[in-house]
Amino acid sequence: MATVLSVSGSPSATSRTARLLRHLDARLERHGHEVIPLDVRTLPATALLGADFAHPAIAEAAALFARADGVVIGTPIYKAAYSGLLKSLLDLLPQYALEGKTVLPLATGGTLAHVLAIDYALRPVLGSMGAGHILQGWFTLDSDLEVGPDGALTIAPGSAEALGRVVDRFSLALGGAPVLAATGTGRRPPAATAAMSSAVATAPRSP
Repeated sequence: MATVLSVSGSPSATSRTARLLRHLDARLERHGHEVIPLDVRTLPATALLGADFAHPAIAEAAALFARADGVVIGTPIYKAAYSGLLKSLLDLLPQYALEGKTVLPLATGGTLAHVLAIDYALRPVLGSMGAGHILQGWFTLDSDLEVGPDGALTIAPGSAEALGRVVDRFSLALGGAPVLAATGTGRRPPAATAAMSSAVATAPRSP
């Protein structure tokens, strides 16, 4: 199976984006993939803000990208763009750090006004870094992600089903196992999701 690097670009220590990625990591592992989590916020600020290309932490991050067959890029959307923290890391990676890799861009945000940010802000950067195959991006509303007192993440049923399909397609693109039985009916996402970066809120809710 494939090696997947799962990158959270959120600057927050209580990030819904990071929790969502770690939840999806478990699904990829059930497909048989090796998943390596990377929270950009844990990298030294001196390296990121100082644009220190030679910093050992940046070299280690670049090595993780080089090792991966596929990359999941998750980011909160701020002012219609992906996070500045994620941009800082991408700027320090080799120009073609994503060459030949399968990439799944994911985003979270508070309003559907940001739904196109994946296609218009993030996708061009991933393409410029040589990504071999960028899957259709997916946007999840913050209101569909609830964090309990114990830190556990609960995803609204309709969003959970849609995200499951997205991750299963990513797994198949990596040459993974067939779609998990837990995915349910295997229905395709609504047609509207193919026209833009597919707000999960537009997917039909389970009864």
